[in-house]
Amino acid sequence: TELGTTSSARTEAAFTMLELIFVVFLLTGLLTLVIPPISIGDSLGSVGRKWVAALKSLQEMSMMTQKTVRLYVDIDQGIYWPMILEGNQEKYPPDPLWAEPIKLPERIRFSDIQVGAPRKDSGRAELFFYPNGRIDQATMHLIDPDNNVMGVLVEPVTAMIRITDQRIDPPRPLTIPERIKPLLQPATTGLSSRMPVGVPK
Repeated sequence: TELGTTSSARTEAAFTMLELIFVVFLLTGLLTLVIPPISIGDSLGSVGRKWVAALKSLQEMSMMTQKTVRLYVDIDQGIYWPMILEGNQEKYPPDPLWAEPIKLPERIRFSDIQVGAPRKDSGRAELFFYPNGRIDQATMHLIDPDNNVMGVLVEPVTAMIRITDQRIDPPRPLTIPERIKPLLQPATTGLSSRMPVGVPK
């Protein structure tokens, strides 16, 4: 009987170990499905997340203060700072977090920023946040020394901010279908254009 008890105990232990391996295998599979594959370095990922958090906080600031916020980005120096617009004047935000311009880490830089039509690889770019929650349409890329890229896309209608580990193509301009263009033309005015042929003027 002792031999039977020992073999059954070993069998239970073996099943427990197999179950444990199976559970770990399942959890690993689920995590790969839930977490999107972003093949970027840790430092670029953390800087990108901070950048997106900064954009969202400025959106909230504009909505709470009911004032337009202008974000300045110096691409060459890798710094950015917001200003609150009050009439024709600009003021620093009261939040001490924005008391001084924020600088990107040495290893990370802005590759390019496109707000509206022109794309800028250098110089200064500006992005506006409006009291109704809207943000200017923008495409931005952060890059590290290993040429890993993080793309940030701001959608103007939904004010959604999306990130990706690939370069983002600039949005195409809206095109009006040919069949709609005649409907947009102003109506012609004047009696002569509406009078039937043969009617004396």
